[in-house]
Amino acid sequence: MVKKTDDKILLAHGGGGQLTDQFIREHIIPRFRNNTLAELADAAKLNLDSQKICFTTDSYVVKPLFFNGGDIGKLAVCGTLNDLAVSGARPVAISLALIIEEGFAFDSLDKILDSIAVNAAENNVAIVTGDTKTVEAGTADEIFINTAGIGVRLDGVELGFDKITVGDKVILSGTIGDHGMTIMSHREDIGFKTQLKSDCAALADLTCKLLTQTTGVKFMRDPTRGGLAATLNEITKQTSLSIITNEADIPISPTVQAAADMLGLDVLNIANEGKFVAVVAPDAAEECIKICHNHPLGKNAAIIGEIVKTTDVPLVEMTTKIGGKRIVQMPYGRELPRIC
Repeated sequence: MVKKTDDKILLAHGGGGQLTDQFIREHIIPRFRNNTLAELADAAKLNLDSQKICFTTDSYVVKPLFFNGGDIGKLAVCGTLNDLAVSGARPVAISLALIIEEGFAFDSLDKILDSIAVNAAENNVAIVTGDTKTVEAGTADEIFINTAGIGVRLDGVELGFDKITVGDKVILSGTIGDHGMTIMSHREDIGFKTQLKSDCAALADLTCKLLTQTTGVKFMRDPTRGGLAATLNEITKQTSLSIITNEADIPISPTVQAAADMLGLDVLNIANEGKFVAVVAPDAAEECIKICHNHPLGKNAAIIGEIVKTTDVPLVEMTTKIGGKRIVQMPYGRELPRIC
């Protein structure tokens, strides 16, 4: 008989013995049950319907663990699926590795695991393998999560910087800054009349519709750390082309803008967890916007800029709301640490 433990994680839960086995069978298997995971093998055996796959990995260290619109578990699932989605793939399966600090409450852990299970199921992906490690109190800030994801590439879809040409339009799928400012408001206990809510969401359903119903999408990226500014500058750097954008065309929630202004932050640099940037052929732009507007996650999508020739060095140039010009620079560091 396994010795009964209290309601908190012990170092022994990561020791590979009876407590580890009990943890897996009581907390993991019931939530993520599928035939592949049930084998508890050292590697998942997957039968894929294509030899063309995308593979990604990411780690999640957000603070606080729970926030309006999500938690570290939802963030881990959606973040991993979004990396696959903007690469032109339909997500199939993910792995789940937990690094848990001694003393972390099982109640909080189970809430996180339930969130992972719900969001994986809603997006038709399976948790097929994983790992659990425990570390001493004070060395991991409660819990860190690492994931890896596999997706099957959509037929005929080839995305990349090399596809981008002068005249292409830049599309943003919705408002920016929602996630980063929500996390910051939780940390600083800042209240607003309109409550901030993270945009944390899985984009694959929308991106798959976009990529299968149109032929003009050339590049996609989710603007997470570094925000929209980092993504646009990455495009200019990789293509040696420039981007002209209009501040008035960029969708931003008034509450998010007010919060950023109050804290002295640039909304363009703030992380997002449920948005994508797409570069599309000019004759496909309006159709892409229409598809986005017909989806809950793309109802605020807008054309925000255009790819142009570079006269000197590649730049992201913005026309401000008052008619001036501004160079949007690549963020130097992290304005908001531990954001995802």
